[in-house]
Amino acid sequence: MKSKQRTGDLKVMTDDQLNEEVLKLKKEQFNLRFQRATGQLENTSRVRVVRRDIARAKTFAAQKRAEKK
Repeated sequence: MKSKQRTGDLKVMTDDQLNEEVLKLKKEQFNLRFQRATGQLENTSRVRVVRRDIARAKTFAAQKRAEKK
């Protein structure tokens, strides 16, 4: 499994790349929720890490949009 998203990596991403990253993380979050519901989730801390990575990516995307205005 991937570790926590580095902020330096997010800073250099374009808007489209950030949106793709959020979409990828949301898919992973869905899969983790499904695993938890069926009792197959082994690494429970991953849910929290993915949720925070989504917030981090969305924050950088919002900052980039604000800079363009």
